[in-house]
Amino acid sequence: MYYVSKRMEIAGAHRLALSYESKCTALHGHNWIITVYCKAEELNADGMVCDFTKIKERIHGYLDHGYFNELLPFNPTAENLARWVTEQIPECYKTEVRESEGNWAAYVRPGEAGEGPGR
Repeated sequence: MYYVSKRMEIAGAHRLALSYESKCTALHGHNWIITVYCKAEELNADGMVCDFTKIKERIHGYLDHGYFNELLPFNPTAENLARWVTEQIPECYKTEVRESEGNWAAYVRPGEAGEGPGR
C-alpha cells in the first residue's frame, strides 16, 4: 500500500448555526490547516497515488479566502469540513482539520479506522 499526505493552509470565514449561545455564531475566520491522507494499492500511470496539485486545486483553490457558509451546503464545523474534504478526493481515506493550534477534527472513511500513517 502506498500513502501520501498533503497539508494546506486555508484562510476562510464562517459562522456556525448552533443550538446554544456562542460567539462562534458570529462571522469569524481561521487560518485552517487541512491535512489530506491518501492511499492506493497500485500507483497510477504517472507513478503517483494522486497528484498533490490536483488536491490543492480542488480543496485550497475552492475554499481559500472564501466564506464557507456560501461555499458549502452544510453547517461549516471543523467536523463537517473534514468529511467534505475526504469526499472530494477519491484516494483520500482521512482528513484532519485544524482551526487553531488547540482545536482540530478528523474524519476517516468508514472501514478505514486505524489504518496507515497519521492514524
